[in-house]
Amino acid sequence: MRLTGVAAAALAALALGSCSSMPDWVPTNMSSLGSEQDPYLWLEEIESERALTWVREQNARSLAQLEGDPRYAQLHADALAIANNRDRLPTGEVREGYYYNFWQDETHVRGIWRRSPLAAYAQNAPRWETLLDLDALARTENANWVWKGATCLSGSSRCMISLSDGGKDATTEREFDIAHRAFVESGFVVPEAKSSVAWLDENTLLVGTDWGAGTTTESGYAFVLKRWTRGTPLASAVEIIRGQNTDVGVFAGALEDVDGARMPVAFESDTFFESSFWRLDGASPQRISLPPKSTIQGLYKGHLIATLEQYWMPQGAASGVGSAIPSGSLIAIALDSATGPAPAVAVLHTPSARQSVEAVAITRDAILVAGYENVRGRLLRFSYDGRAWVEGQIALPATGSISFAGASAGEQTAFAIYEDFITPDTLYALDDRATRARAIRALPALFDAQNFVAEQFEATSRDGTRVPYFVVRRRDTQLNGQNPTLLWAYGGFQNSYPPVYSPYVGKLWLERGGVYVLANIRGGGEFGPAWHQAGLRTNRQRIYDDFYAVEQDLVAHDITSPRRLGISGRSNGGLLVGAMLNQHPEMVRAAIVGSPLLDMLRYDRLLAGASWVDEYGSPSNGRERRFLRRISPYQNLRARADFPTPFVYASTKDDRVHPGHARKYVARMQELGMPVLYYENIDGGHSATANQDEVARQRALEYIYLMQRLMD
Repeated sequence: MRLTGVAAAALAALALGSCSSMPDWVPTNMSSLGSEQDPYLWLEEIESERALTWVREQNARSLAQLEGDPRYAQLHADALAIANNRDRLPTGEVREGYYYNFWQDETHVRGIWRRSPLAAYAQNAPRWETLLDLDALARTENANWVWKGATCLSGSSRCMISLSDGGKDATTEREFDIAHRAFVESGFVVPEAKSSVAWLDENTLLVGTDWGAGTTTESGYAFVLKRWTRGTPLASAVEIIRGQNTDVGVFAGALEDVDGARMPVAFESDTFFESSFWRLDGASPQRISLPPKSTIQGLYKGHLIATLEQYWMPQGAASGVGSAIPSGSLIAIALDSATGPAPAVAVLHTPSARQSVEAVAITRDAILVAGYENVRGRLLRFSYDGRAWVEGQIALPATGSISFAGASAGEQTAFAIYEDFITPDTLYALDDRATRARAIRALPALFDAQNFVAEQFEATSRDGTRVPYFVVRRRDTQLNGQNPTLLWAYGGFQNSYPPVYSPYVGKLWLERGGVYVLANIRGGGEFGPAWHQAGLRTNRQRIYDDFYAVEQDLVAHDITSPRRLGISGRSNGGLLVGAMLNQHPEMVRAAIVGSPLLDMLRYDRLLAGASWVDEYGSPSNGRERRFLRRISPYQNLRARADFPTPFVYASTKDDRVHPGHARKYVARMQELGMPVLYYENIDGGHSATANQDEVARQRALEYIYLMQRLMD
């Protein structure tokens, strides 16, 4: 469940039919908790001593069972070796002749920010120089700093560094000078808030932050952007653009063309999936002619590049478009027409029903598009010669996932990574003006995959929709229904989950005899915006029907059985698992519920929850509230003999999904006399981990739980 300045403008609800009918599991006599009489509201007091005492008691009980298992020590050692493995691809960003990377290992637990000359990196011989040592900074300042990124000004050595206390989404922004390897004395500093910053020039910032009472949205983000000049107090910054407190937020950004021309912009996220885009390089903000359900990807040779999450019919004869442009398309708008009534639009690519555009990167010579065809990666290339657009494809393996590992509008070379379930990451340089892929480095295997196979299957959902899923198993696995199987899915926010290499899954689960399943259910982006929008608001039951169909298919094919099946999901995926436990507890014996949303009648009042109303629906809307009450995991808990013992985890420092969701769910289960394991990391933010050691511990806890439930 992510929200970033540029990407916040995405995806809106497209009507795809009426709400799915309610399944038989829903109790007709609701004895569930309403928020108005919730006895566990005190657990929403994140740092209260009463709540933290309860958390410590839960942790002690759960860790005694999990870490007390004789097998845990080896699991943890294996996980720690993976977490601190130095033989990883150092990926990051390309900028002005350098490759920038943030690196963590057992020596640099919090991490170091470093760079190498780009030419050396492209030859797999990087010459790293450390710019900022976060471990040293944390010791010096006695702070629990977690790296959140850097926003740098082209043609300058100045950057704004984002630092988080313990992994929270809220950050402190501090000016850093790369040339001197130090924070700038009396430089720009934006205090802790859910801020966004962009450089206008070396002495001026565009800032969105908490300006005081009444300047943040219901979701906790800024809705006022101001221009801040060096040497003046932050409070004296001059307002440039203002949204509304009902927006998700207004975010600062700056786009850069291949010739170095820069264009400051504001992304006004009216909802999580609808935005207004503003050009800020004139005397006053100019609205960019894009539909609300679209995403700006960057600038290329005088064109604004964007992807659409809705059908769009540009106005005016100058548009050059004779019919509505399909949702999911990649388009280019001539920049000099982008704020006018008749934008000149070129359609570069329209995916088919089983294709999607996943990511876009821009180099000096080309627009690169990483996409999927039936959840398998492909890499496209588009260029403009001044008269026409030319499309091509860059050859890469076609059975896994392709992602970008750095590109810049000012550089010719970009980088991409290929991986699949059993093939470790291979880093490619996209050379010759990004026309061909050259393998730079392939990582060694971190688990023995030679005897494993990955296969794709399809289940049929309740409404007849074909739902793909992958099964990773040993070649000699007997289809006897007795295989310990972990089923993972997410199903929301148009997030796609293709085949990727996970050494944790391989080493901690597959090598120990487990089967791993990834389900590409609706709500994700594997087949473009329509696949996501099919499960929005009161259509969300379709997502759960998809997941249930995969569970049934696994059993029907004798891959596993309910006695040997476990399910897992985090964040929105935690909501998925919580809902499935209520709807079909008889299908599973283990469930990992990570950093979850579980109280769907109060989610919009907790932290960033109000920003997700377009995904889930509003508890303030009568029809949507009735639906949410019927699917909300917390409100629908009831004692059942076939309810498995779940492992629920969260983080005290999570300022995106409130830990109160998990806490109240666990307390309610205990009230009902139902066994449950709960672990809450005091640090970690929404990822539930703040450093590599915590990652290793969390993974070991998850897999020892699965072994106890599915293998014993």
